[in-house]
Amino acid sequence: MQKKGSIGVFDSGLGGLTVIKELLTRLPGEQFVYLGDTAREPYGTKSKEAVLKFSLQDADFLNTFNLKALIIACNTASSYAYEILQKKYSFPVLNVIEPAVHDAVKQTKTGIIGVIGTYATIRSRAYEKEIACLDKNIKVFSCACPLFVPLVEEGWNNHKITVEIAKEYLNYFKDKHIDTLILGCTHYPLLKPLLAKIMGNSVTLIDTAISVVNQLNNLLEKYEAFSFINKPDNKYFVTDVTQNLVEVSRGFLGVDDIAWEKIDLDSFLMAHG
Repeated sequence: MQKKGSIGVFDSGLGGLTVIKELLTRLPGEQFVYLGDTAREPYGTKSKEAVLKFSLQDADFLNTFNLKALIIACNTASSYAYEILQKKYSFPVLNVIEPAVHDAVKQTKTGIIGVIGTYATIRSRAYEKEIACLDKNIKVFSCACPLFVPLVEEGWNNHKITVEIAKEYLNYFKDKHIDTLILGCTHYPLLKPLLAKIMGNSVTLIDTAISVVNQLNNLLEKYEAFSFINKPDNKYFVTDVTQNLVEVSRGFLGVDDIAWEKIDLDSFLMAHG
């Protein structure tokens, strides 16, 4: 792992900004390049073939910025594209599933873990498979919560409608006796206060953004590859400038002065061979 270079982060939309927020807090001396594929979101409703194609394009674009590491900040892309991207590039490629699972397995006392995510993430059973690799005796209960993403992007984190929908979704776990709940979508950390209140103190929430940044930090430490840039030139790209881009990004990062750049991936990649 080289010391110089940027850390690339991509997501199907803006949910991956929860990873960026954690990176900015934990690793302020690193330089980041973010890509939100807002023109083609959500990935969670797409076929596996489409997600693979989009993920490869996202990664190829970010790779033009001399990456030293890449984070797949999308659970659906992590489920379908991680192994292919890991084999394709010489630098470390991290996904948001593996580190969250390790944290959840380490955290659980009852051996019963819950997972919430998009339809595609839950359908892929990626979390169940990863957990089984670590401990086959752990029980996993999964629940798709597709409405959480649009609610977060609408800024309705504490809206009464969101509260009622969250209660309806999480009621699935009422008799499952879980003591750990993995937030299997990078949008979901913005709902942590609400989800924690509904689940109660007996259930620990696993934030995938925190887990993957912990893993990256460990890699940087292992290879002595930390950067200490005074004022990193972080870049933020989207494939479509949505009407509420500034409002949504402010909700994720708490700032509204991000210089968003629109990129046409097909044209860019064609021009760069």
